[in-house]
Amino acid sequence: MPPAMTKVKSRTVFVPPRRGRGTVDDPLSASGVRFTPQRRQVYEVLLSKRDHPTAEEVYLRAKSRMPEISLATVYNCLDTLVRASLVKQVNLNRTAARFCPNMNHHSHFHCDQCAEVFDIDGDAGTRRTAGRLPRGFKLRHLEMSLHGLCPTCAAKRQ
Repeated sequence: MPPAMTKVKSRTVFVPPRRGRGTVDDPLSASGVRFTPQRRQVYEVLLSKRDHPTAEEVYLRAKSRMPEISLATVYNCLDTLVRASLVKQVNLNRTAARFCPNMNHHSHFHCDQCAEVFDIDGDAGTRRTAGRLPRGFKLRHLEMSLHGLCPTCAAKRQ
């Protein structure tokens, strides 16, 4: 056998299939987060109905499609998605935290009657909105919550 033709063990290399653009995996992959089936399911739940659900509501929706998922796993997935800047945690007064997949600049409007939460487009994080900060403070993020009645509830009161 010529020297260049030595025995070489063959290897099979797995090349994952390319996923179509626009799938739920795109933002998960881009964030550097390893997307487990549970994380993918929780993220899909948030994207499928953008109504600012609580962790318990996310759990119930995820459980319908993935019966083995636990509430603790949902909390861990939500925490990971928040830290990866794929989801915002929305805290409104003394209610349970809610989760929002809209990562554009916006505020939240909380209806005092039906308790629904709505996205209000616009940049609430401007220095002008924050007012004058004391010397040395650096603003990174500003959350604005608006309270009142949504159009449906306001119409019912008239």
